[in-house]
Amino acid sequence: MKKGLLSLVASRRFGPFFFTQFLGAFNDNVFRQALILLIASGVVSTVSVNTLNNMALALFIVPFFLFSALAGQVADKYDKASLVRKIKFAEICIMAVAAVGFYFDAVYFLLGVLFCMGLQSTFFGPIKYSIIPQHLDDRELVSGNALVEMGTFLAILLGSISGVLLKMDGAGDGVVATAVVSLAVLGYLAARGIPSAPAADSGLKLNWNLFKETWHIVGYAREVKSVWMCVLGISWFWFLGAAYTTQLKVYVDDYLFGTEGLYALLLGTFSIGIGLGSFLCEKLSGKQVELGLVPLGSIGLSLFGIDLFFSYAGLAGQARAVELVGISGFLQQPAGYRVLLDLLGIGVFGGFYIVPLFAFIQHRSNPHHLARIIAANNILNALLMVLSAAAGIVFVGLLEFSVPEFFLALAIANVVVASYIYTVVPEFLIRLLVWMLTHTMYRVKHEGMDNIPDEGPCVLVCNHVSYVDALLLAGAIRRPVRFVMFKPIYDMPLLNYIFRTGKTIPIDSKTRNPEIYERAFVRIREELDAGEVVCIFPEGKLTQDGEVDEFKAGIEKIIATTPVPVIPMALSGLWGSFFSHKDGPALTRAPKRFWSRIKLSVGQAVAPEAVVAEDLRNRVLAMRERP
Repeated sequence: MKKGLLSLVASRRFGPFFFTQFLGAFNDNVFRQALILLIASGVVSTVSVNTLNNMALALFIVPFFLFSALAGQVADKYDKASLVRKIKFAEICIMAVAAVGFYFDAVYFLLGVLFCMGLQSTFFGPIKYSIIPQHLDDRELVSGNALVEMGTFLAILLGSISGVLLKMDGAGDGVVATAVVSLAVLGYLAARGIPSAPAADSGLKLNWNLFKETWHIVGYAREVKSVWMCVLGISWFWFLGAAYTTQLKVYVDDYLFGTEGLYALLLGTFSIGIGLGSFLCEKLSGKQVELGLVPLGSIGLSLFGIDLFFSYAGLAGQARAVELVGISGFLQQPAGYRVLLDLLGIGVFGGFYIVPLFAFIQHRSNPHHLARIIAANNILNALLMVLSAAAGIVFVGLLEFSVPEFFLALAIANVVVASYIYTVVPEFLIRLLVWMLTHTMYRVKHEGMDNIPDEGPCVLVCNHVSYVDALLLAGAIRRPVRFVMFKPIYDMPLLNYIFRTGKTIPIDSKTRNPEIYERAFVRIREELDAGEVVCIFPEGKLTQDGEVDEFKAGIEKIIATTPVPVIPMALSGLWGSFFSHKDGPALTRAPKRFWSRIKLSVGQAVAPEAVVAEDLRNRVLAMRERP
């Protein structure tokens, strides 16, 4: 694990919380796996095992529907660290009751305990993701979320395996009872180390009308379209994850004819993949909320999901063996490795997909009701998990799809859902393109980024070196930026789609196209009045010789109409790249170099009354490194 991640785990502001949530997830899965095996043992003969399993799933999920609205309010109203300690103490009490149930093999009693566990998880969920931005800064959000996802899925894996081992061959029920109580106590001790996390809205008045408040908190999640799309994206991921994990046991039993060991291997591969993807996401994001990895995750989920259908073809010709296929027998076939690789790939790209979405919600949401937005997310997650189970019943049960065919349908559905989300919020695709540029052709170093305010209107001015200047700036600046673009560049094929979806403002010369010229200034004023960031290239064209040309007076006209701060920026290192005009027109020659070193320098804001075009040019020249 990277030194940065290890130092975060070792820190008091994150480490105790990390181990608290890890031990909680571990204990949940020890309990649930032990309960599943107890049900499968046939101690209840009057009700089918399948019915009891469905009852267990419903009892765990129902609290998310009923009480998430209240849980979100409570998490915003009170100190989160104090709440975590109370919730973990409640877990000790719940597990003490569960210990009695395991000792007497009381299945119905344990189902009631499972409902209480779901209730506890309901109240912990909003705290789990809303406490992270209180203890970590923006550059640590991705690392924190990556660690939480890695820890959660590792806990799920280890907890499930431990639950199986503790109940294997009729092992003493006292062992399970001792384990769940001990893990709950360890979780409470870890929670005592979590530093204070003051209330986001201490004056909040609790609304006990849970159905009305549910719609209310969903409204909070819908306030910012991009945040709402992230919530939907996360919920869709849980739909996929629930579908894969629910059908995986049937896939192993009825299609691979495998042993319990083979099932554990496939489930473990999927879980390890998500943990690995979360780790790689932290590394590839460059310690910022990198939405570009989300479309990459979608692509990987679909490709490996589709291949999972075809990889089964190498195994499908087998007749059911007299003996079940174990791990070694499965891996003796090339198709066996392919199935494992597909499940690993689904997990890895799932990590790419989920971590930036959580980090983006934490970064972009109003902190005063972030916990309620997380609660709304949990409600939708639960709903999509129920719909996932229903989809499995309809496709596999009623429509008689095979499980491999159902996996193929999931992958195709993921393409449709992703296409919708990225059409509605094109910022995802733009960030993907930027991420690809900055991880193939360029290495971008940033300096002075804190000079760009986190909120409020401002105008950015920058020298214009290449066709991808706007993309590189958009990738570096955390806030959405409205670029003012020379119309011939704005109209270029492919780039035009990117610029349009990014709400770029086209502009032309006043003599050649006065209508577009004046319309651009109207748009600029509207965006600034709305509190947005506007970026212009005052030279009005790409440099032909690598030097910074004269800054046009348009910037003075903008500020005279809408007085806002102006922030000078300088791009260095792009001259001579594939997208610049050095050695002839851009885009007409093969790239000569990759991983070029690019630097973006951001200067101090200039007050509106001090804005002069020539002075801004001098400031840019002072920051720019000579080509």
